[in-house]
Amino acid sequence: MHYLVSVVHDRLDLATEDEMAAIDVFNDRLKTEGHWVFAGGLAGPSTATVIDNRGGDPLVTDGPYVETKEYLAGFWIIEAADLDVALKLAADGSKACNRKVEVRPFAGVDLDPSPSA
Repeated sequence: MHYLVSVVHDRLDLATEDEMAAIDVFNDRLKTEGHWVFAGGLAGPSTATVIDNRGGDPLVTDGPYVETKEYLAGFWIIEAADLDVALKLAADGSKACNRKVEVRPFAGVDLDPSPSA
């Protein structure tokens, strides 16, 4: 099963060199243990553009889609046998990046590109 591990941050500072080194070690572990699918860090909320095309014309606005103290700073998409494994990995990821994380399973999506037998 695939899980999204979202990194939640409440300050505009970037990861320190020590945090980046710990994240690199954690990423290598995810790859070695077969949990790695994809990961990425995100630029700050002030770089966001929101597009709302639910009406007649798309409405494009600058800035985050919600005004909040916390924001999505990055993410991992991992593969784990079950939620318990995903939560353990997320706890280790939280420690590595020195930030809170949120774990969510993908809803009804199989990201495995291999054909089923």
